[in-house]
Amino acid sequence: MDDYTKTPRTRLRRASQRGQYDRDTVHAILDAGALCHVGYVIDGQPYVTPTLYWREGERVYWHGSAASRMVRHQAGGEPICLTVSHLDALVLARSAFHHSVNYRSVMILGHARLVEDDAEKAARLKTFVDGLFPGRWDELRPMTAQELKATSLLVMDLNEVSAKVRSGGPIDDEEDYDWPTWAGVVPLHTQMGDPEPCPRLADSIDVPTNLMNFLDFDRYKKI
Repeated sequence: MDDYTKTPRTRLRRASQRGQYDRDTVHAILDAGALCHVGYVIDGQPYVTPTLYWREGERVYWHGSAASRMVRHQAGGEPICLTVSHLDALVLARSAFHHSVNYRSVMILGHARLVEDDAEKAARLKTFVDGLFPGRWDELRPMTAQELKATSLLVMDLNEVSAKVRSGGPIDDEEDYDWPTWAGVVPLHTQMGDPEPCPRLADSIDVPTNLMNFLDFDRYKKI
């Protein structure tokens, strides 16, 4: 699979060894997340909006209210920057200067467009929901025409893309490796907690089997 083409805007000038442009790395970082930040400018004022996203092939999608100024602007052909980041570890060195973090990030530059076709929009939203909660879409009350109309779906191609990754332990100045203080890595993890039922959930409704399998929460199945 070909790498993404480096451009003057995506070529890393500092810590260039951390820059990665291969599709497998970029896709893996995108697929490991759900929250992105979209940067754009309205009337000279920069904004950065957090939102949920998902990837399908060489495209990323995100949604918002059809009444949102943010969505209207992003779909209007203005340049945007979408970023995804994962914080993996704290890196403790022997000097404050060389403390760091391990991370994985992707930056996508380009222009978004609206998905106009209702059938395609519904299909993409199904992919989004089932990507977070496998099998969930078919268990839900069907989406109404009004809800579909009130939801805007934006898409951007993965054309101008770069990833930046740091991994491993601290990198100290050679003369500091004998300094008598602890140095190393403190891993960070995100984990799912216990399911908490809605207070108005009927007692007869169990946690769905597909959700228990996804979360590995078999112990919550009612006996």
